[in-house]
Amino acid sequence: MTNPIIYPEPIEQAIASLENWLQSIGEQNILRHYSLSPRSLALLLLQKDPTIWQTLKQDDKQQQEVEVLLTVAENQLQYPVDLAIAESREKHARNLAGITIQTTQPAANSTQEILHRLSVNPITGFPILMVILYFGVYKFVGEFGAGELVDRIEGFFEGQINPIVNQIVAQILPWQPLQDLIGNDYGIITLGIRYATAIVLPVVATYFLMFSLLEDSGYLPRMSLMLDRLFKSIGLSGRAVIPMVLGLGCDTMATMVTRTLETKRERLIATFLLSLAVPCAAQWGVILGLLAQKPAALMVWGGLIVAIFLFVGYLSAKFFPGTSGAFYLEIPPLRLPKLGNILTKTWIRMKWYFWEILPLFIWASVLIWLGKLTGLFDLIIRGIEPFAVAIGMPPDTAPIFLYGFFRRDYGAAGLFDIQQQGGLTGNQLVVAAVVLTLFLPCIAQLQIMIKEQGLKTTAIMVAFIVPFAFLIGYCVNLFLNVLGVTL
Repeated sequence: MTNPIIYPEPIEQAIASLENWLQSIGEQNILRHYSLSPRSLALLLLQKDPTIWQTLKQDDKQQQEVEVLLTVAENQLQYPVDLAIAESREKHARNLAGITIQTTQPAANSTQEILHRLSVNPITGFPILMVILYFGVYKFVGEFGAGELVDRIEGFFEGQINPIVNQIVAQILPWQPLQDLIGNDYGIITLGIRYATAIVLPVVATYFLMFSLLEDSGYLPRMSLMLDRLFKSIGLSGRAVIPMVLGLGCDTMATMVTRTLETKRERLIATFLLSLAVPCAAQWGVILGLLAQKPAALMVWGGLIVAIFLFVGYLSAKFFPGTSGAFYLEIPPLRLPKLGNILTKTWIRMKWYFWEILPLFIWASVLIWLGKLTGLFDLIIRGIEPFAVAIGMPPDTAPIFLYGFFRRDYGAAGLFDIQQQGGLTGNQLVVAAVVLTLFLPCIAQLQIMIKEQGLKTTAIMVAFIVPFAFLIGYCVNLFLNVLGVTL
């Protein structure tokens, strides 16, 4: 054995005595079936290993002989044998580490170290976060992704693809209901594929590109460290920042990532907040695109959603049973992201998301077609209209809440369609955006919630979320009207 651990002399003497004792009792040794060396067995006896000691209790005489040797060693050491063994092993491990590991400390004034300190200090970290949110989320995802890209692709669909589809289905399908299934207002191509490709995909692509950039740079763990204290007030640790940020891309994916949180209570709170107040990239991207020309409306929507997130999280931390886990996280070095890595991660996430949502959007179109065909769609809309009117919306916005039942981003896309026709005021846009943000999770997220939290817990969450969303919408509309505010 190379580099053996050398224990204090009384312990080495006790080990030697025990080795001799084990050899002397021979066949009478009740510990002989353990495939351990005599030295290893002696050390376990000196530390009173529970398994070994339980076996030894079967022979009172042998147990007494070991206890005598143990007492002699402790009297000579004047403190517990197991503590001395642990200290010797730690010292040996430190010596080995000192020989084999070479550590380097970054210079205190290096650019990397300065940026690290600025990003984790709340005084400077929050302004840095605000700059990232402004340029990365508002300007890049909101204005460029949900604005410029969506306008161009949506215009191409409306001007080139949809008319051709409607013309073709009218020529080859003589039955009007079949024409409506493929084209016209609620067709698979003209509505479902158009929403998924022209409205959702550009927003998701720009968000995942930004997320991959932040991830590859090493900023996300530092953001977790900076926000740890704030998140503790809502029953979570800084580790929960990752699924929350990921939820801004896809709540379904983020709900699965809550498995990384340590305690059941944290996973429950994180899942609840994701389903209530964390809009996915497609949803908030469309809303940003709608409200970008009305900064006051955008601030009201954003401020209200953040306030609800923190307030509901605070109440959840007070009432949900259990404890929060400890927070520890490896902090990688800050580095310049590699373009190839960013593009690869973005492409993989886009492909996963697109193939995840495209079938759901198609099924939503089919369900809407069936609802229209059977009259059920119109019946449900008439049932929703009083709630829409109660929160200050025109009756023709009722379908967007029905869309939101299938997917919240589907509902947001419907809101985009209505706004393109100039059908909503700034106040109504804010109210609709708030209700859709707080509304039901999408079908895919609902399935993951049932898998992660169970049917009963998920049903309780949904039973709270639906009336809560409309209640907040009603209060926002009432507040704006009473104050005479026009956004």
